[in-house]
Amino acid sequence: MFSSTYVKAIPLGLIFVLCLTAIVLGCSDQDSNSAQLGSVDIPADIKEIADLRGLTPEDIEAAVKTYHPSGMHDEYIMMSSGGHSGQIHVIGIPSMRLLKTIAVFTPEPWQGWGFGAEDTMEVLNQGNFGDTELRWGDTHHPAITETNGEYDGQFLFTNDKANARVAVIDLRDFETKQIIKNPIANNDHGSTMVTPNSEWVIEGGQYGAPLGSEYSSLENYADAYKGMITFWKFDRTAGRLNPDASFAMELPPYWQDICDAGKLASDGWVFCNSFNTEMSTGGVENGNPPFEAGASQRDMDYLHIINLNKAVEVVAAGHTNTVNGFRVIPLETVVEKDLLYFAPEPKSPHGVDVFPGGDYMVVSGKLDPHVTVYSFEKILTAIAAGPTQKDAYGVPILDLDDVMAAQIEVGLGPLHTQFDNQGYAYTSLFLEPAVARWSMGGPYEDKHPESGWSLVSKIPVQYNVGHISAAEGDTVSPDGKYLVSLNKWAIDRFTPVGPLVPQNFQLIDIAEPGDDMQLLYDMPVGFGEPHYAQIIKADKLNPWKVYPEVGWNPGTQSVDPHATIVGEERIVRDGNNVEIFMTAIRSHFTPEQIEIKKGDHVTWHITNVERAYDATHGFALSGYNINISIEPGESTTFEFDAVHDGVFSYYCTEFCSALHLEMTGYLLVQP
Repeated sequence: MFSSTYVKAIPLGLIFVLCLTAIVLGCSDQDSNSAQLGSVDIPADIKEIADLRGLTPEDIEAAVKTYHPSGMHDEYIMMSSGGHSGQIHVIGIPSMRLLKTIAVFTPEPWQGWGFGAEDTMEVLNQGNFGDTELRWGDTHHPAITETNGEYDGQFLFTNDKANARVAVIDLRDFETKQIIKNPIANNDHGSTMVTPNSEWVIEGGQYGAPLGSEYSSLENYADAYKGMITFWKFDRTAGRLNPDASFAMELPPYWQDICDAGKLASDGWVFCNSFNTEMSTGGVENGNPPFEAGASQRDMDYLHIINLNKAVEVVAAGHTNTVNGFRVIPLETVVEKDLLYFAPEPKSPHGVDVFPGGDYMVVSGKLDPHVTVYSFEKILTAIAAGPTQKDAYGVPILDLDDVMAAQIEVGLGPLHTQFDNQGYAYTSLFLEPAVARWSMGGPYEDKHPESGWSLVSKIPVQYNVGHISAAEGDTVSPDGKYLVSLNKWAIDRFTPVGPLVPQNFQLIDIAEPGDDMQLLYDMPVGFGEPHYAQIIKADKLNPWKVYPEVGWNPGTQSVDPHATIVGEERIVRDGNNVEIFMTAIRSHFTPEQIEIKKGDHVTWHITNVERAYDATHGFALSGYNINISIEPGESTTFEFDAVHDGVFSYYCTEFCSALHLEMTGYLLVQP
């Protein structure tokens, strides 16, 4: 495709004609990796078509930068939270094509997630709350595993704000392998950022509550209610979080918000926002100030500065309590061992973001038009000097003037910040709504020494932007090039589809320095409200096209002992227990006739023996709520009790061949 620089070098009129020709003719004679400008026949009525559609030269330029002919792959992949869909969405950039939805916390029928297959049911049940099945989630902050502060494309984590859960997704097959329910909390938000080598996955809290969810009256809020941050130990070899090696820190009952891990200069530290340092408990129905007012009275909240390396030593030394069997460093120990410091931050903040070098942190307060930049070097100096102030719980408070590097006025309602490779930072402005580009100053000043710490430009977005995501924009070496604005509203952007309006992802070209940012594409988001996303270079991902061996169990990532070999299909009865060993291949199941008795307990193994790319088979059994996706090489197992007698068909749900409709069979259940 055309690079940003190449497109700008072409006369705009030629871009106009070329892109419209691409749209109208499909550019079938162009190689997908080059721009063969002279080979395109230009119809005489192209200009007329453009005029009729009301397309401007800027529209055409944007189309050239995003258009992908059939077969051309995207340069980047965005992993986006799916909000209260409970899932993760995989989107190509710059095409903005939805490539996949990864089933996580919510059953998803196309992938057979939560409809019978043992491995999916086991993962979903890991996230239950006691005897209560939790079958939806509110995903907020996905995070890709890192090596030395760079995305490595091996695993993906995400959180469930609604139920304080964390999930692990293996990016070899883009499937969820583990869900962990936090045993000491029922909500989280500032999750699931990783440390630079992914040893730890950070799960920040949200609303203050007694640890372990024990009952206590709100009258006891200051004493009985707590904040928390959990550090989950990640075993990369196993591809799982290890609860036995994990721990939490008790924090004051402020509402902890989004966390970010230090890197390079600040490696070993963690930074979290907070709000409601007022400790408001609401109760408008009782004549109290509502939360929105009660939690916004003070001018400043507290940036949490956490010494993770030292906390790990404290845990290893045994200075913990247990809550619901989980290790927790009590607040008194947190203070005594100097694990936590506060620094004032603009009130009602929503995000702390660490610079690529780890030497600065930036915080935005929604009710302050500035971004506040903190120097990690100054933080260490202030800690060494000995803070003179403490909060009501004894946590040391660093003086703002001692730790602040700069404040830059960027606009109304600043929220989240990302970075590029040109020394610029980008901050979302919820109230304007816009994205602000500002120069990072300090050691980044060599990129644009005339600027220092200053606002450079803004680009309007539609509408009410929350998070933004730049290409590799929160790693030690951002790529720049593209930024996506994750907007909460769409309003007039798309054809009306009823009162519930999609959100709007907007792709922005940030390749050119200075004032030149260009809106390229609007993508309607017709699922739950996304919150955060990370954008990884596509060539860092190395997913399997088929499972490594026939009989592969995605849950264990190894060959299943119950995998069925062709020629060894069978039905085995042991009293009232019936075990079925089945294979699937285009275009039949073996066996095709299965007869059992009402009351039997059935264990059914199916192996997809295909080795062709994309030769997926489905298996749907009427009457028993069984629906499974079986990818090439996969072996799966499901169980059920034959509570209904009668005749039930099973069939392949994926249109796998010309004789797909014949890929079926009968389950006969005798009365």
